[in-house]
Amino acid sequence: MKRRDTQRLMGFQAALFAATLAGCAVGPDYRRPAPPAVASYAAEALPVGTASAPVVGGTEQRFVSGGEIPARWWELFQSQALDRWIREGLANSPTLGAAESALRRAQEIRRARAGDLLPVVDGSVSASRQKPSGASFGAANLQINPFTLYNASVNVSYTLDLFGKTRRELEALQAQVDYQGFQLEGASLTLTSNIVTAAFQEASLRGQLQATRDILATQEELLALVEKQFELGGVAKTDVLAQRASLAQSRAALPPLEKRLTQTRHLLAVLAGRYPDATSDLPEFDLKDFQLPEELPVSLPSSLARQRPDIRSAEEVLHAASATVGVATANLYPQVTLSGQYGTTAFRIGDLFGPGSSVWGFGAELLQPIFHGGALQAKRRAEIAGFDQAAAQYRETVLQAFREVADVLRALEYDAMTLKAQSDAEAAARDTLDIATKQVRFGATSHLSLLDAQRQYHLARILLVQAQALRFADTAALFQALGGGWWNRDNPADGVSRR
Repeated sequence: MKRRDTQRLMGFQAALFAATLAGCAVGPDYRRPAPPAVASYAAEALPVGTASAPVVGGTEQRFVSGGEIPARWWELFQSQALDRWIREGLANSPTLGAAESALRRAQEIRRARAGDLLPVVDGSVSASRQKPSGASFGAANLQINPFTLYNASVNVSYTLDLFGKTRRELEALQAQVDYQGFQLEGASLTLTSNIVTAAFQEASLRGQLQATRDILATQEELLALVEKQFELGGVAKTDVLAQRASLAQSRAALPPLEKRLTQTRHLLAVLAGRYPDATSDLPEFDLKDFQLPEELPVSLPSSLARQRPDIRSAEEVLHAASATVGVATANLYPQVTLSGQYGTTAFRIGDLFGPGSSVWGFGAELLQPIFHGGALQAKRRAEIAGFDQAAAQYRETVLQAFREVADVLRALEYDAMTLKAQSDAEAAARDTLDIATKQVRFGATSHLSLLDAQRQYHLARILLVQAQALRFADTAALFQALGGGWWNRDNPADGVSRR
């Protein structure tokens, strides 16, 4: 008897798997969006190379169409201090920690739901003390003594995935896993880009501070000269006052620059997962410590959608929406649940597995939606609308990504022109100031000409430093806009496809 019962249970389980394999998944099968059918990022062709200037950051840059972006793209700036700070940020950033936790959570939810494709098997052992009434046997006056009933059984239940509802749910959950993986890649790219940009900002502020201090030193020297000339009757009092006013204005420019420098260093500390006061070993970045990359790899437009983490994230949202339409569609079809039980029942524990104690049973349940007031059809239409929304958002993300790349490519071209012009302007202003200073020393020109030369040179120095820093920052922005090269790492985020 026991052997026949076991064979029946095994046959029941085999029937479960056969029925599952025969099922199909209703709803749309997801198809990845085709790459944008565009040949370039902008209407105007890129130049072969940019303009150059004989200053730091003035290197000519060449655009390499189809070039590969290195995973550690910031190393192209050849700064060990920058590389060290980025490594610390990648290791300690709470933003990345949160993104990694979100990815692990999505993975575990996916694993938990994967069990829905398999039968549920539970074992139970119970003991109960009972005293039934004789009325249950048709004899109200029958006295039945209390007894103890022992039971040990194995219960099997399985909901057949005939129309793919569970598989579509798992497909949506896998899309959520991939979404979180790309969110992690995006957070990593944003963090590294922010650190690089902040480092260039600090270098720019240091350059502006140095330019201001240099002009202050020159103005203090000239003030002493003008005061001596005034004592000798060579210049008017107004010339002395004008020189003092110019010196005071230059001094007033220092505190705002120092404030911004302090705030930038606080930002760099926080980006590395530190508190703002922990800056004792934070490098002091200077523009001369960076090397501008001479070759700029520019991904093909057809590849951009597979490289940008934000585009890939939007695609996974679209994928999940497609799977959810399948879930809503499957809810319109019947659901079949099979169940089985095999066990033993006895009045004494020692007799649980004795002859005649075995019990078993099989069952099946069919649930067919008949009337839900149109709710199921409305939910399906709602999910279709959600898919259309996700598709529109995906297209918007792609369009914005192409705009960012086009903007930064043009910015690099014009940044180089601006830097060359500012370099020429700074050289001319420096020569003018040298001539005006010599003429004032010998009384060959008015003091107003000297003041004007000082202002022009100070402004030219500041604008030159800003133009240098902007060119470095926009170069980093290009690597960010093209996706950051995460696909070239040995270990991209779990669940993230390189394709």
